Amino acid sequence: MSLVLYFFTLLKSVLFSSGGYGPLPSLHTDFLARGWATEQTFTESLAIGQITPGPNGLWVLCLCYLTAGIPGAVLGCVALVLPPLLILVVVRFYGRYADRPATQGFLDGVVLVISTFSVLVVFQIFVENGIEPLTVAIAIASAVLALSRKVSANLILLAAVVIGVIFC
Repeated sequence: MSLVLYFFTLLKSVLFSSGGYGPLPSLHTDFLARGWATEQTFTESLAIGQITPGPNGLWVLCLCYLTAGIPGAVLGCVALVLPPLLILVVVRFYGRYADRPATQGFLDGVVLVISTFSVLVVFQIFVENGIEPLTVAIAIASAVLALSRKVSANLILLAAVVIGVIFC
């Protein structure tokens, strides 16, 4: 594995995402195609990322550690930090162009594409790990509760874990 290619693959995924789980579709496609990760590796990194404190994007560090050890985790950390630094530079100029329709259209399009790819990757992970009716029911109920914004995401996560442990 070329660490240079590894880094630029990470950087590309992080740069063209919206943070959190945004890099998931790109990393999933690239890492599987290059043989750097398996579906199981993604499942483990996402699970570890969910139970660790901190921002949602830390699952990427788990993935990098599982696929390339300490050097991978360091490269993942650098790849996660560079885009925000770039954003700080962009923010200085964004104020001049923020109210233009083309700017808003571009940002809306980016969010739509990233959201769609994320849903497709999560569906593929579900299919490859075996779809169980209870898992689908938990996922649907969690999504509905999260969209309603009447129940805390932490409470939804806790309930999903308890139900999964008891019944799976």
